[in-house]
Amino acid sequence: MPAKPAIVFCHGIWADGSCFSKVIPALQADGHEVIAVQYGLDSYEEDLATVKRTLNRVGSPVLLVGHSYGGATITGAGTDERVVGLVYIAAVAPDAGETVQDQLNKYPSDIFSRVEVADGRAWMLPNGTEFFCGDLAEAERKLVWATHYAPVADLFLQQKLSADKVAWRSKPSWYVLATQDHTVHPDLQRWVSKRMGAVVTEVTSSHVPMLSQPDIVIDVIRKAAAAVQKG
Repeated sequence: MPAKPAIVFCHGIWADGSCFSKVIPALQADGHEVIAVQYGLDSYEEDLATVKRTLNRVGSPVLLVGHSYGGATITGAGTDERVVGLVYIAAVAPDAGETVQDQLNKYPSDIFSRVEVADGRAWMLPNGTEFFCGDLAEAERKLVWATHYAPVADLFLQQKLSADKVAWRSKPSWYVLATQDHTVHPDLQRWVSKRMGAVVTEVTSSHVPMLSQPDIVIDVIRKAAAAVQKG
């Protein structure tokens, strides 16, 4: 049997790698090498470089998994020859010449009414958790806010990849579509997942299905891993 793929997670804004804490243990128990990238949301270019450095710490082949803005980082980093598949979770996925903001402008969502720019970063206000992770218990929503990490304010304007740097054009893709998402609009998720030809799994969830519906996310990653392992 071919080697089980390593699984590398890429987080979105207002988060870090610990947002995948409910799905990582099951995948480790399956025998996968798993690591979560910890990039700083200071620039898209540096975030991509951090993904590449993290790929150096695991074996190949690699399944890249990106949540939210992490869909942009796996799109840009996934052309690496070690990457054999992409899993998007309620994520954006820019095409050539397209920024994340271009995508968000097509389908505006509620969360951005709950954001404050200060000190050059875009902070989520405490009541923003209603639109970010509203299906979690109140205590967990408070924890999400207490640990959220703000991106540089212009991060979503920095993509504009060339066509040969758009990974979903050449790599198989899977997509977890959150139908109750008020951060990345469900219609935007439908549009980007259809455009990339992804295998789509819909889940009745807020923007954070890996926290609210982890078993479904685990199942999708397992199916993607099995598919890329077969080749």
